[in-house]
Amino acid sequence: MKLELRGITKRFGSLVANDHIDVVVEPGEIHALLGENGAGKSTLMNVLYGLYQADEGEILLDGVPQHFRGPGDAMAAGIGMVHQHFMLIPVFTVAENVMLGHEQSKAFGVLDIAAAREHVREVASRFGFEVDPDAIVGDLPVGVQQRVEIIKALSRDAKVLVFDEPTAVLTPQETDELMEIMKQLRDEGTAIVFITHKLREVRAIADKITVIRLGRVVGEADPKSSNTELASMMVGRAVELTVHKDPPRIGEGGLRVKDLRVIAPDGVVVVDDISFEVRPGEVLAVAGVQGNGQTELAEAIMGLGARSTGSISLDGVELIGRNVHQVLDAGVGFVPEDRNEDGLVGAFSVAENLILDRSDDPAFTRFGTIMRGVLDTFAKERIAEFDIRTQGPGQAAGSLSGGNQQKVVIARELNRDLKLLLASQPTRGVDVGSIEFIHKRIVETRDSGIPVIVVSTELDEVTALADRIAVMYRGRIVGIVPGDTPRDVLGLMMAGENPTEAPA
Repeated sequence: MKLELRGITKRFGSLVANDHIDVVVEPGEIHALLGENGAGKSTLMNVLYGLYQADEGEILLDGVPQHFRGPGDAMAAGIGMVHQHFMLIPVFTVAENVMLGHEQSKAFGVLDIAAAREHVREVASRFGFEVDPDAIVGDLPVGVQQRVEIIKALSRDAKVLVFDEPTAVLTPQETDELMEIMKQLRDEGTAIVFITHKLREVRAIADKITVIRLGRVVGEADPKSSNTELASMMVGRAVELTVHKDPPRIGEGGLRVKDLRVIAPDGVVVVDDISFEVRPGEVLAVAGVQGNGQTELAEAIMGLGARSTGSISLDGVELIGRNVHQVLDAGVGFVPEDRNEDGLVGAFSVAENLILDRSDDPAFTRFGTIMRGVLDTFAKERIAEFDIRTQGPGQAAGSLSGGNQQKVVIARELNRDLKLLLASQPTRGVDVGSIEFIHKRIVETRDSGIPVIVVSTELDEVTALADRIAVMYRGRIVGIVPGDTPRDVLGLMMAGENPTEAPA
């Protein structure tokens, strides 16, 4: 089935998320939509899937205009979507999830679970999936859950299949398996739309590439294009993708974590007896699929959240038992994984956000009142130093782009007397150009003799920045390996194996 999007425009108030976008996807083709977070890719696909109604433009399938009032209409027309965040009911079985919304019944309205099981087996067998129809979805690994999403779409006889950032929660090995599945679907004639911002994956699998920037199509690219060429199209300027760093110069002291155990409010152990050190002058990256205890580890270091036991010491000073303000005062700079929730106050100005944790600092206050002239001068210096694109210190931080919001957070945390930098998902949701800048500042911090912890689910970021890598799986550290460890080895570790260990 041929898919055509003609002149699709979608507005949210004054924001034009999609601006007259044209895309054609042929049967038996993997067509990648490449663009940074916020470029408008997912909005476009939500229009296609009937979740949003376009303000202008039309959708055609095999030349016939379509009018989708909701996802049900899109599915009935042969469009399936594998969402970035799985649309599955964790307590249901695989068969129950697949039949949900398209239930078959026997006499007296009794659901025909047996028919659903058989259908799951049939589709799974066709693609070589190992999926138990009676397995509870919440008990399955994320890679298998994604296969359930694919089975759901195919069970509706989808001829056009949309994958929306499908590798966000997968190990490298699971990503490779997904790409083989996509190639098999393509070879059977399915038209596939692959939405991503990961250059490596686009080059590996796409037949055609459409690049979207700020809601507009800026051109088509050859899959043989280099990462640098694709990145330049995405951001509109030349971008340096390689992180340049000298060998680490290791100092004494730093952070020492010993026998750390974190227990969530519901009694679940989310960080399970881990120990490691981060020394001055090195970057330790904490890698793993999201949800394996990395967030809780960062929160424990910062004195946030759940109950912690064990020891976390910084230059010999114990941090467990201290609150967030005391941890910050001990010299920890913290870039939280969700800047909007924990890193910024959107209604406050850029200047005010730059001193959120220093509002009582005598450098900025007199008799309990902030000295606005001093603050503005300080803010203008940081805006220039960190290349924050803003109308001025008084602009509300919430009105900045994602990359510039992150630069505000980075600028605030690096302009204190640091003994440790803890950066969680430091480049999540920012453009390639901002990633380049943030990575440089992290390396500069390391080179100044400050220990750095980077928590990231982006394996390219981990391998670019790390001197050593600690891989977490189900709350434990599987192993700590050098920063140049091959991706396939890291992928196995992210799935709970450690091939670097000598056999017993």
